[in-house]
Amino acid sequence: MLAYSTISHLGFILLALSVSSIESTQAFIFYLIQYSFSNLNVFIILITIGFSLYGYGLNNKEYKNLLDINNSPVQLISQLKGYFYINPLLSLSLAITIFSFAGIPPLVGFFAKQMVLSAALDNGYIFLSLIAILTSVVGAVYYLNIIKEIFFYSPGHKLKTAEDLIHNIDIKFEGHGKSTISSPLSSAYTISSPFSITISIITIVILLFIFMNKE
Repeated sequence: MLAYSTISHLGFILLALSVSSIESTQAFIFYLIQYSFSNLNVFIILITIGFSLYGYGLNNKEYKNLLDINNSPVQLISQLKGYFYINPLLSLSLAITIFSFAGIPPLVGFFAKQMVLSAALDNGYIFLSLIAILTSVVGAVYYLNIIKEIFFYSPGHKLKTAEDLIHNIDIKFEGHGKSTISSPLSSAYTISSPFSITISIITIVILLFIFMNKE
């Protein structure tokens, strides 16, 4: 699914490169920049979601058969099911970035695709532009499936028991030979400042680019 969406974006990049004009070069550079920033935002968000789900588990066969659950928590789209009810802000940030990938106005991804298509149509690349639009629409369907999983399903996550987390228990030694055992369930998960600031800035730029666009 994500591989097909990547091919869709690659098609727009190649379309911009195939048109030899100043406008297409500008469109290529802008598309590459916004796509890189959006990818960075999704990458950080998924890492953060993975840590936030560290104390949760899913009762399905696919999840239980994952080879490396602890070191790579988010491996299946089904693991995001109902995540909006766990962390609404992260879910909204991810949704905004995904809509930008799909080219939904007025997000920055829409303006990037508009610039590429405008340069291609001005130079007579009508057929290639139609193919790019078609692949973008199909890619948007896959993206919307992720949105559906996050917002339109009740969460299937359940807190892990102490037995499930026995390998991740931290033993802290105190004075007089005493020790206390604390598991991840006993403390709240918080997003570190660098992650939260980066996610906030990139999401705001994606969302409010229409107010910065002077073209």
